[in-house]
Amino acid sequence: MNKFDAVVIGGGVIGSSVSYYLTKSGLNVALIEKGDIAFGTSSSCDGNVLIHDKQPGFDTDLAFASQQLFKELDDVLEYDFEYTQKGSIYIIESEEEKAVAEEYVEQQVADGYPMRMMSYEEVHEDEPFLAEDIIAGVEIDCDASVYPMALAYALTEAGQKNGLKIYDHTEVKNIKLNKNKSVKAVVLESGEELKTDNVVNCAGVWAPEIGEMVGIDIPIKPRQGQILVAEKTFPVGKRKIVEFGYMMAKFGDENYKRDVDPKLDELGIAFVFEPTQANNFLIGSSRNFCGFDTSVSIDVMRGLAQRAVRFFPIMKDINVTRAYAGLRPYVPDHFPIVSEVTEISGFYIAAGHEGDGIGLAPITGKIIENMITGLDLNLPVDFDLSFERLNFNRF
Repeated sequence: MNKFDAVVIGGGVIGSSVSYYLTKSGLNVALIEKGDIAFGTSSSCDGNVLIHDKQPGFDTDLAFASQQLFKELDDVLEYDFEYTQKGSIYIIESEEEKAVAEEYVEQQVADGYPMRMMSYEEVHEDEPFLAEDIIAGVEIDCDASVYPMALAYALTEAGQKNGLKIYDHTEVKNIKLNKNKSVKAVVLESGEELKTDNVVNCAGVWAPEIGEMVGIDIPIKPRQGQILVAEKTFPVGKRKIVEFGYMMAKFGDENYKRDVDPKLDELGIAFVFEPTQANNFLIGSSRNFCGFDTSVSIDVMRGLAQRAVRFFPIMKDINVTRAYAGLRPYVPDHFPIVSEVTEISGFYIAAGHEGDGIGLAPITGKIIENMITGLDLNLPVDFDLSFERLNFNRF
């Protein structure tokens, strides 16, 4: 029977990051993935490393700390994960949105973050193909992007050089506990047991299945998102561009309603544009609860295209080559669960990041490293990311 200091379950960017940082600390770690590395959500998303979609305060602090870790990773990881820091822009359609944006920027600048309002002239000079009626913008200099699958490969490759053992195409069948409800071993589908005192559940939308093995109910459910991929073309936009109205609806006044077809709101569709290093671009996004269904919907595709052409009229002449859908691990309060479970010594959860898993992967890995090794990493974790903040069933 193999013995490890920690066993990580789930080989997406979160599990890969946790594995990398734990092995970097000198621990003997096994990573278990039921498919290939980056098999699930990490293969069906965009590569956001953002603070612009975060609320002022802890939410932004955590994301910004993760952005700094990305810079370190770009220097030390040998596998190219296509890290680029071009910043991002919110585009503003109305005076109502502009007033909220100005207040938001004022708060973030007061906290020391690189944001600024852009005038009509500035936003159109920066992005000349924007619709003429866009009245202003918000520029966020520190935002970046990566290629998610390559990030997972880069982290696991580095982890292997530190001694990480990967069990891919391997399912976890059970987690054994000692009589005092502490972690004892992980049982694989082959019947092999991996003896360990620490298990980190990084299984994303499948995290509840792993939780059931130790008798807990983890309140994560899949929330589908769909993305369009454009053909290789000229540079339509220079960097990440998002409609501000969607963020108002998400974080602002619940009574705020965008002036859009109700079907778009029903499907959770908002304009998100991301250029790639291959000289094409991605168009999102949608939010929909439909179980584990990852099939694409023609209604969503039409809605995404409709919103894209509204903001960039020139896109009506650009072809879409494909569409894909992925599953975000949704938590009701929209904050990830990064925590040890009090009743089960040695059982940790690092899941529920919803659409922030790529951007928060490094900081999540560092937090779990901190929890397991006891190192003081001076991380901004004064806000409650714990499992215990949520209602759940215990044994």
